[in-house]
Amino acid sequence: MTIAANEKPSLAVLGGTGALGSGLALRWSRAGYQVLLGSRDVERAAARAIELSALSGAAIRAMSYADAASAAALSVLAVPFKSQDEVLSQVKDALAGKVLVDCTAPLVPPKVSRVQMPAEGSAGLRAQGLLGEQVRVVSAFQNVGAKHLYDLEHAIDCDVLICGDDAEAREAVVPLVEAAGMRGVIAGPLANSVAAEAMTSLLIFINRHYGCNEAGVRVTGLGATAGKI
Repeated sequence: MTIAANEKPSLAVLGGTGALGSGLALRWSRAGYQVLLGSRDVERAAARAIELSALSGAAIRAMSYADAASAAALSVLAVPFKSQDEVLSQVKDALAGKVLVDCTAPLVPPKVSRVQMPAEGSAGLRAQGLLGEQVRVVSAFQNVGAKHLYDLEHAIDCDVLICGDDAEAREAVVPLVEAAGMRGVIAGPLANSVAAEAMTSLLIFINRHYGCNEAGVRVTGLGATAGKI
């Protein structure tokens, strides 16, 4: 599926009741995107959708994982690493021919501040392997502090590294990053997602060590070229 540069695709946020998923859904809804919350618990998602709709001023709908992925033009996976397999198995068929933005960071409790990458190399590569070539996987949003997304007036001092093997799919994610209040930086093929995902554990450690919650990733020296292929 090709998404026009000036088109706002409908978005399925798979894991939309979690901190990151809810925050992204809120910002995208506020920016004028049609947002669907995908969840294993549709009743819980419906309650969350009502809360987020009141904050964004636009209607957000709740569905099952598979129904949301089927109805939306583009899906975003925002679930814990331990749930990645389970959710992807439910939406694999619905995602055929589409783009999936995988936000998964391979955090393994209790030592979430220690880098622990999966055997596949990264969660993004793992998702691509599970879904097959019929889905274009793009890795992004691993380094965003979820709590800041809920403050719609908060300027988030963080770049979003975008990795994927398909250039068009990578470019489709840049407007989503900007709509969420950040700058998207094209960071190469999906294999490079290992670096962005590993940074999540580093940032958790840094925030704990310095007693803050603002640490993020910023790429310097790009000027106006960020977001381009």
